[in-house]
Amino acid sequence: MSWGTELWDQFDNLEKHTQWGIDILEKYIKFVKERTEIELNYAKQLRNLSKKYQPKKNSKEEEEYRYTACQAFLSTLNEMNDYAGQHEVISENMTSQITVELARYVQELKQERKSHFHDGRKAQQQIETCWKQLESSKRRFERDCREADRAQQYFEKMDADINVTKADVEKARQQAQIRHQMADDSKADYSSYLQKFNLEQHEYYHTHIPNIFQKIQEMEERRIVRIGESVKTYAELDRQVIPIIGKCLDGIVTAAESVDPKNDSQLVVEAYKSGFEPPGDIEFEDYTQPMKRTVSDNSLSNSRGDGKPELKFGGKSKGKLWPFIKKNKLMSLLTSPHQPPPPPPASASPSAVPNGPQSPKQQKEPLSHRFNEFMTSKPKIHCFRSLKRGGATPEDFSNLPPEQRRKKLQQKVDELNKEIQKEMDQRDAITKMKDVYLKNPQMGDPASLDHKLAEVSQNIEKLRLEAQKFEAWLAEVEGRLPARGEQSRRQSGLYDTQSAPAVNNCAQDRESSPDGSYTEEQSQESEVKVLATDFDDEFDDEEPLPAIGTCKALYTFEGQNEGTISVVEGETLYVIEEDKGDGWTRIRRNEDEEGYVPTSYVEVYLDKNAKGAKTYI
Repeated sequence: MSWGTELWDQFDNLEKHTQWGIDILEKYIKFVKERTEIELNYAKQLRNLSKKYQPKKNSKEEEEYRYTACQAFLSTLNEMNDYAGQHEVISENMTSQITVELARYVQELKQERKSHFHDGRKAQQQIETCWKQLESSKRRFERDCREADRAQQYFEKMDADINVTKADVEKARQQAQIRHQMADDSKADYSSYLQKFNLEQHEYYHTHIPNIFQKIQEMEERRIVRIGESVKTYAELDRQVIPIIGKCLDGIVTAAESVDPKNDSQLVVEAYKSGFEPPGDIEFEDYTQPMKRTVSDNSLSNSRGDGKPELKFGGKSKGKLWPFIKKNKLMSLLTSPHQPPPPPPASASPSAVPNGPQSPKQQKEPLSHRFNEFMTSKPKIHCFRSLKRGGATPEDFSNLPPEQRRKKLQQKVDELNKEIQKEMDQRDAITKMKDVYLKNPQMGDPASLDHKLAEVSQNIEKLRLEAQKFEAWLAEVEGRLPARGEQSRRQSGLYDTQSAPAVNNCAQDRESSPDGSYTEEQSQESEVKVLATDFDDEFDDEEPLPAIGTCKALYTFEGQNEGTISVVEGETLYVIEEDKGDGWTRIRRNEDEEGYVPTSYVEVYLDKNAKGAKTYI
């Protein structure tokens, strides 16, 4: 089957068909180009989506991605980023291997098609020229034959006429001969042009046109093959990335299978474990026992109505403090008596005492109030160390529960050790450079490195001191914690330094803030004493608490327990800390002698202008 023989007379239709084939190829190129744009946009959207949900650096979200479920999600985001990369690969390969190649091929195809049809039209023009020459010679031959016939007829007429002279007859005879000669010449030309046209026509229809049409057919078949190859390449480019996309999906599945709820639960424990023990049972308060107090003293509303100082009930059980009740002053913890104050002497007249002797039982709060306070307590800024620095977080993280504080301190120690190692590496590098300068003075002055070396050594020393400080705090916390994974008995806070102007405000927060609170038991008194001895130096530099008023001793009190002070009836002393609801008031006799006395043994006169003093209505 050949277009040259089968379609020898379909030149115009073949021209239209080949142009349609080029249009189809350009349409396919446009399709692939739009597909590449879709792939790029899809990859871009996938990357933006992955980036949108990536955790921000140095933010709380990074800490959340410790959990296996969040890590699976993060792995999904990363795999989707790689997934998007494969779509970019598809776009790039389709652009380079299909779009660009086919666009170049289309230009070549157009040039080849133009050349073939130009040759075809040239052959057409040649045969048309031969045809025109043939037609012209034919018409001339026909005309000459007619002229010769007329000249012959005129000669015969003149020859038959007796009236015509012999000269006219001879003239007519010569004219007839000339016309016959012209007819013979025209006949010869016509015969020559006819033979030439037949030869040209044979060459045109059996040689030129079949060759041209054969080339056009081959061109068209190459175009069809090229489209088929491009379609196959289109599929292969997609298939090439399927294994990598499969690996991305396998990575997502692997991340999903790595989700460990038990591990996440353990991480929650590590993140929020306070180290406290649950509060102990609250003792029964027997109100049926006889109480030695007046009606006005028994009523909190009466004491408020009479303008007497309002006693703040601490709600402390004999067993231990609630975990969220704060004791933010270390010395108060170490020296405050661990037992209720004794009642005043029975011989005294309660009605004669302005602030009346109070029974320790009366300072207990109702259980419902205690529970509400436990459930609604919120952390407060209470650490004087952080207030002195102007920050919200203490340097030693004493505002955190013991377990969390230990983790933060350990993290800080690790960071400082890394910085120390970095500085030591820098020092070693400078030392080596100095040795090189000593061996080769032309490379540099060794003395120029002394200043830098001294600076690095000074930085190392500062970092070591800082690390030792945090290691001491860490050792203190780890020494206080019973064991890793067990509940701690007290919250760390021994390194909190407190400033004098804010001591009373912080003391008022100790009942409701969960930060820096302690649990106390009688069995831990020896431990508290040891800690007080070990860390006395921490508070040697603190200024003494300012006096917020004065008090007068109503009874003689023999301070026999640690943290108490003896007073004599009628003695006037300075008040440096009010009764916080535990029945004890902290007083000072002089700069070196201070302690606690039962609140019911003294009459307090607060200075309302003093900082930290409460104003009673």
